[in-house]
Amino acid sequence: MRKEAQEVLFDYLHCTRSLGFTDAEHISKNSPHFVAALLSKINTQKDVSRSLRKFLRYNPINEFEPFFESLGLHPSEFSPFLPQHLMYLSDDGAMFENFHILCNYGIPRGKIGHMYKEARDIFSYECGVLASKLEAYENLGLNKSVVIKLVTCCPSLLVGGLDREFASVVDKLKELQVGCDWLRRSLPARRSYNWRRILETMELLDKVGYKEEKLGSLLETHPALVMEGSGKKVYVLFGRLLKVGLQMNEIYSLFIDNPEMLSDKFMKNLWKTLDFLIDIEMEMQFISNILLTRMKLVGSCSLRRPKTVCASLKVEKDELCQILKGEPLKLFSFTSESKSRTGEPVSHDSSKDAEKIAFLLKLGYVENSDEMVKALKRFRGQGDQLQERFDCLVEAGLDHNVVTDMIKRAPMILNQSRDVIERKIRSLTDHLGYPVESLIAFPAYLCYDMERIHHRFSMYMWLRESDAAKPMLSLSTIITCADHRFVKYFVNVHPEGPAVWESIKKTSSTDVS
Repeated sequence: MRKEAQEVLFDYLHCTRSLGFTDAEHISKNSPHFVAALLSKINTQKDVSRSLRKFLRYNPINEFEPFFESLGLHPSEFSPFLPQHLMYLSDDGAMFENFHILCNYGIPRGKIGHMYKEARDIFSYECGVLASKLEAYENLGLNKSVVIKLVTCCPSLLVGGLDREFASVVDKLKELQVGCDWLRRSLPARRSYNWRRILETMELLDKVGYKEEKLGSLLETHPALVMEGSGKKVYVLFGRLLKVGLQMNEIYSLFIDNPEMLSDKFMKNLWKTLDFLIDIEMEMQFISNILLTRMKLVGSCSLRRPKTVCASLKVEKDELCQILKGEPLKLFSFTSESKSRTGEPVSHDSSKDAEKIAFLLKLGYVENSDEMVKALKRFRGQGDQLQERFDCLVEAGLDHNVVTDMIKRAPMILNQSRDVIERKIRSLTDHLGYPVESLIAFPAYLCYDMERIHHRFSMYMWLRESDAAKPMLSLSTIITCADHRFVKYFVNVHPEGPAVWESIKKTSSTDVS
């Protein structure tokens, strides 16, 4: 019956009311509430099509009802702005014309209803005005797909003149080389934005140490920081840190030393720590000191409530406060939210253990899980040493989140000293001439010994200079193949290859750098 009713409604709109084929078809197929209402007005026991045609012949419909419903609006949403004295879509020529401009531009009909609800003014523009506004945003350097996503999410941008604050955001994105397509990927649907505050948030992050490349990487990995609430999250973080007594220069230093501070998990753990310390009435200077000296631990440990901790330790809040003043690390060793298999809180005997576990938690391991137990055995070194080796990769030019993923794929990387890691990176970038980003696809490269790396790179470079090898073979192709295969494909491919290979192998290991 529904299908028959849709066909009758289509015939009515297209043949009787002379709506275009596409308009009539979309309205008839995308207004289920209206179709159901039509069916309720006839005897469905008889020929539905015939009965409905007869009904429509003597009972003209309000065309705005199925029209608005077909644009994605529920009847309860569009009933307040149904025209009082109009029944036919042709009676509101400006609205229907602007609707067609949006459709022809590529905006899905099902999203135009939201635009009408949020910014009805754009549907009353005179001929050519709306098209010129869409073109103005393209002139900022935005491609059509970005403009479509933009105006469907923020239709208010089409009201009035070009939004200068938004234009400034676009200019900032160009400076950061993020690209305007970032907007299309990052805009949550149906939100309003304070573009001035978004721009100010970017500038604030720039001031605290997130310079061009770092800020661009941060926006790519955590767009919600500036888009959700128009950057409110960042300002709330600064506000709370200032409130507990930190100076602005100290906050800047924290951001520079802890680039992961703005991740959702880190901020959640930070809020829990602040709430915990404030609840036990610790003085601000002690809270500030813990944040300044133990921020990595703060962001990696999820604390239980003070009441639970006091009960397990059989102390009052003021006693717990005094304990933590004397031994701040106990905050992380006795108040972890995770529990052992026996149900008791896990305690760690030393700061070394706590810092190593904190480092692993930051990589995404769950405390006391089987994966954590395996990782504790797999990673050699103290927490600060592991962090130093991790930072070495970040300082080489890799994004923090990318390095985290690399370490999970090839954990043995961090079992080497910082010096060895740096030498292998220099061999890759300075000796072979590959970008450091080559490590992303093949992080296990850093796990091979320097002799193998030096020999194979030297042979490959000689082949490359002799035009006997492709210029940018993948690292894994050069490093991972067995010795006999390397000789077959990298040594014997050139008449002088074997002699060069023997010469390279005789190179003293002291020359490897």
